[in-house]
Amino acid sequence: MQRGSVQQKISCVFVTEVKDEPSAKREHQMYKVLATETLSPLAVSAAIDNALATEKVDGTCCYVTAHKGGYLHTKRRCSDPDNDPDRCSVAVCLLESCHTDSSPATNDAGLPYLWARYDDRKPTKQAEKRFRKYIYSKGNSKDFVWNIDDDFKVVPDFWIPAKGVSHSNGKPYPDENGHIPGWVPVENGNKQYCWHSCVVNYAFGVAIVLKPKTEDPGSLEICLVHLSDLLEQTLELIGTNINGNPYGIGNKKNPLHLLVPHGTFLIKDLEALDHNSLMSWFEHSQEGKVEGIVWHCKDGSLFKLHRHHLGLKWPLNSTRLNSKSVSIRLDLCKYEADSSTLLGQLSKKDTWCYDKLKDILLD
Repeated sequence: MQRGSVQQKISCVFVTEVKDEPSAKREHQMYKVLATETLSPLAVSAAIDNALATEKVDGTCCYVTAHKGGYLHTKRRCSDPDNDPDRCSVAVCLLESCHTDSSPATNDAGLPYLWARYDDRKPTKQAEKRFRKYIYSKGNSKDFVWNIDDDFKVVPDFWIPAKGVSHSNGKPYPDENGHIPGWVPVENGNKQYCWHSCVVNYAFGVAIVLKPKTEDPGSLEICLVHLSDLLEQTLELIGTNINGNPYGIGNKKNPLHLLVPHGTFLIKDLEALDHNSLMSWFEHSQEGKVEGIVWHCKDGSLFKLHRHHLGLKWPLNSTRLNSKSVSIRLDLCKYEADSSTLLGQLSKKDTWCYDKLKDILLD
């Protein structure tokens, strides 16, 4: 079954209710959003009973799509002493902020690139005030009219709206909450997205990915995947400096970050899609030691259930992801990576096996 792409916020698989109690998920949120025992009508209409259940991994959302904003040049590198062109590889390098005589990319679609979630194109203070005043007087945001050119703050260069965002007169238009979610490209040297950039190498066109081992799906492997093979997929960036590092990966001195394509880790032992059964699964099954579940429906719809929806604790001392052995297998191609980069550090551990993810310590 085709996995859905996470472009928008995912709805809970159950109808939810708000309780006036401090949230365990967000420190300063003074309310909880809890699941009732009633399945969401949208989930029922999307045939949730036949959906693919997968682990919800705790990280930050990313997206791989083409980026038109760079300039290209090719550089031939060769480890063959005779410099035989047949044994050489051509690395395509993207030059960020290039002001040389390099020619623009001839591929109109651009290069495969990692993009970071830019959660919201936000309204200006004046527009936000007008929007809230309208909601207060009318009870909802229906029929509120935005001036897209004047009401919203400037977004970063190359920002693109998320798929599914409404458009008006050819321009992205806010949802009922005044939000326009989108993406920004992860450029080398951008400190804000330094942990994103360490898991990709644009010169080689690859990403560092964590996934089930090909010949043993019960184990994990860290490998290289061509960015071109990940086009239009969304992924979760996990690791040392992401979301408090719930999986205990790496350390401050030698951080480790990895990409996990959404829908990668299947859940196969769910007995029934009801509140009590799912509560029991989270509490008593080793497979249930996850942040949550995401269901991928045949029509492309996505639904989730977070442990916090059930009033359960997260993170945990022991997790499903850390109960599996993991191998480092960077044999997709032979690359000469700088030893100071994450790829270079992992290359020193190539073919090594570990009992669990948190056992990997980089030099």
